[in-house]
Amino acid sequence: MFYLRYLGAELRRRKGRTVLTAACLAVGIALVVAVTSLSAGLDDAQGEVLDPLTGVGTEMTVTRPISLPDPSDGGGPPQLSKKEQKQLQREGGGPPVALDDLGKAGSKFDTYQYRSTDLSFPAAKANQIASVDGVESTAAGLTVDVTHISGKVPESSGSDDSGTSPGGMPAGGGDAAAGGPPNSIDFDALTVSGVDVSNPDLGLVTSDQIVKGSYFSGDGKGQAVLSEAYANENEIGVGDTISVGEKKLEVVGISGGAVGGESSDVYMELGALQKAADLEGRVNSVQVQAASADQVDAVADRIESSFANSSVTTASDVADQVSGSLVDAKNLSGKLGTALAIVALLGAFGIAALVTLSSVNKRTRELGTLKALGWKRWLVVRQIAGESVVQGLLGGIAGVVLGLVAAAAIGAAGISLDATLATASQAGGFPGGPPSGGGPPGTEQAADVVNTVTLGAPVSLGVIAAAVGLAVVGGLLAGAVGGMRAARLRPAEALRSVE
Repeated sequence: MFYLRYLGAELRRRKGRTVLTAACLAVGIALVVAVTSLSAGLDDAQGEVLDPLTGVGTEMTVTRPISLPDPSDGGGPPQLSKKEQKQLQREGGGPPVALDDLGKAGSKFDTYQYRSTDLSFPAAKANQIASVDGVESTAAGLTVDVTHISGKVPESSGSDDSGTSPGGMPAGGGDAAAGGPPNSIDFDALTVSGVDVSNPDLGLVTSDQIVKGSYFSGDGKGQAVLSEAYANENEIGVGDTISVGEKKLEVVGISGGAVGGESSDVYMELGALQKAADLEGRVNSVQVQAASADQVDAVADRIESSFANSSVTTASDVADQVSGSLVDAKNLSGKLGTALAIVALLGAFGIAALVTLSSVNKRTRELGTLKALGWKRWLVVRQIAGESVVQGLLGGIAGVVLGLVAAAAIGAAGISLDATLATASQAGGFPGGPPSGGGPPGTEQAADVVNTVTLGAPVSLGVIAAAVGLAVVGGLLAGAVGGMRAARLRPAEALRSVE
């Protein structure tokens, strides 16, 4: 009891030293809390952007992308067999639309083309991938570009003037005089994905991405989910009816956009799209969920080894493609912010130690008297260290309060950060038909996908406990330095000193 009373009396008697030491530690702790909360907020913001695409970091996408050779080299993609090259040409849009086959000159026509830039493969491949060690579940999908071509058969049909081939559609975009389709012909394109509706938690669109309406119900036939951007652009809402090819679908939900990958305009039941695109029993992507995040890289390697010419995209691959102010702020916080917090914390510890040493030098007579009265060395160390620990605790509490104020200020500021990913649309570029999106054949339409998130600064109980613990450790270190200095005092020399 005497020790505690004496400790309290010394802290009260030397209020200036107590306040100074606690304030130094409080500044360092406040910076640690603020930087940690800011980093946590940036992590949450990044997760908000990436989670719709990458789930909890265990999801990956398997496709068979095609790298087209230089046209001057001739031939098809070198990694494909002759059969697959023919299949790719058919899935890429097939031969040119022959105007002669659409009717007499001046008559109206209406037709659809389905095309894909990824080579399809049997849906059974999804079951093969599901058997790979470390795979928890799979969901097959099919994504195609649907081009609605309509208008009147031009009078020039059948001639080879103005850049047209006999009986074929002009090769480029624009008007006929420029070598493009006649002005009487319209092209409307949209990207459509077929979804395995039996697995709402894994696929090209999932139930947790729905922002309006609901996910597919039952077998999903006759239903559609639209991307938010497509629905807003075309003023389509839940309950409306849309057409995909010749099929009428009721819109049951709207999905939020996700950064990364290739976002489709319309999502429908997989079987219905396979039938419409004449690709029954075939898919061009498989969503895979690994048993754990630690196995993702190993599972990706196994899939690529067992599935020739496949490409596996993981969450980390997508994260590496994200740019913008969110990434810049994350990098700044991770490097400069952490360094600043460490420097501030070390500085606070150093100042606290110097203040304690200065106090010991001013208390030589007092400490010498205690030793002359029989206090052992460890009792003197305990006294100085005890005072410093209490000062550290006070500084920790004050630092946590300051850190919480800083975190609240960050959250109240409503700082907006952008995450940008430049993606290529799924519009094809294969010879033999008009491009979806209206661009020239052989090109893809680049699109910057931007998500804006508001920055927060959450502070967890673990951070608060760690901050207070750091302050106590800082006080303990300062007390140990001062205590060892005090323990070396000789009573006779101390008593000769004047305080």
